[in-house]
Amino acid sequence: MPATTEDAEPTVLDDAFMQDPYLRYARLRADAPAQRVISRSGIPVWVVTRYAEARQALSDPRLQKNVEGTKKAIDNQLGEGAHRAEFIDDLNAHLLNTDPPDHSRLRKLVLKGFTPRRVEDLRPRVEQLTGELLDELAGRGEIDLLHEFAFPLPITVISEMLGVEQERHEDFKRWTTALVNGADAETINSAGAAIGEYITRLVARKREEPGDDLVSALIAAADGADRLSEPELISMAFLLLAAGHETTVNLIGNCVHDLLGNPERLAEVRADPNLVDDAVEETLRHESPVNLATMRHTAEPVRLGDVDIPAGELVLVSLGSANRDERRFDRPDEFDLSRPSTGHLGFGHGIHFCLGASLARLEARIAVRGLLERFPELSLAVDPAELRWRPSTLVHGLEELPIRLS
Repeated sequence: MPATTEDAEPTVLDDAFMQDPYLRYARLRADAPAQRVISRSGIPVWVVTRYAEARQALSDPRLQKNVEGTKKAIDNQLGEGAHRAEFIDDLNAHLLNTDPPDHSRLRKLVLKGFTPRRVEDLRPRVEQLTGELLDELAGRGEIDLLHEFAFPLPITVISEMLGVEQERHEDFKRWTTALVNGADAETINSAGAAIGEYITRLVARKREEPGDDLVSALIAAADGADRLSEPELISMAFLLLAAGHETTVNLIGNCVHDLLGNPERLAEVRADPNLVDDAVEETLRHESPVNLATMRHTAEPVRLGDVDIPAGELVLVSLGSANRDERRFDRPDEFDLSRPSTGHLGFGHGIHFCLGASLARLEARIAVRGLLERFPELSLAVDPAELRWRPSTLVHGLEELPIRLS
């Protein structure tokens, strides 16, 4: 495999890679369905790039996600202590870091907050918030769509669901950006400590004064005698808050970016606003807001295609690459609103399929449709070459999206 031969430098998932991931992913897919690369933090990992093998990896029980196993795999690669900048222990007892039966138990307790009926009940509030944000933008010439529209909507929705005060929104944006972008160890640990401290106080307050919010519901959630422990409550609240806005911010931003970069598709949506749903779904494939799924490790040897991955190895599954795999999708690099919407891995696959997928879709559809209806002459305010993607292996989203409203 070219990434590990002695006469070739290993591929590094660094900032340069993230600025142009699809060309590099295409090269990796051409070489093998999975191969070893170097993560942004310098850790050797396997990255799975082809669709069939990615789908297999996402549902293979031999690829596990428990924290202790992942720490051990990192220690095997770099030595003791290497994980300290990547794991904040107080925030790790959540769905993304557990395997069955713990995962099944946690998901059952949390799923009640994201039933189709509960999500649909949020529609009026999402529409109201969208309208208020668009009202605030009226009369403006140029804005950063991410900061002034795509971020405030989902952070407000998930904060209201969890009972988080509005004045803390910018704090959470700063903290989660540090964690998701993979900043230096000191910044990561500081952000993790700040989030953990705030959520610990939030959980304590909701125990004393429960309300009509998801944290209060999680505290009260029970399956017989089973309840969430204190670390599980704190970790789940963190996951819901972070994932509840990060994915949707980038889905909204990437969808608008895709439409502005494809004038014919934008014209189609302007002519038929119902096509916004198709645009959001195609964005989930074409510009997946999650780049690489969170870390897994091999509990035993795993064969993906013709590649054997030994036990004790770290594995990243590239949703962005799998969704551009020419073996699965015809003309994968084209943004095509007529493409069948099923099959993409934008929200993952298997038992870790995104819990908030229906909420993210709802918010993105309402947001993009409202934006295009209110500002029909919307256009990009800079040369596309000036746009920069976030230096993150986890999310795929722009740092800024400057647009002209008229």
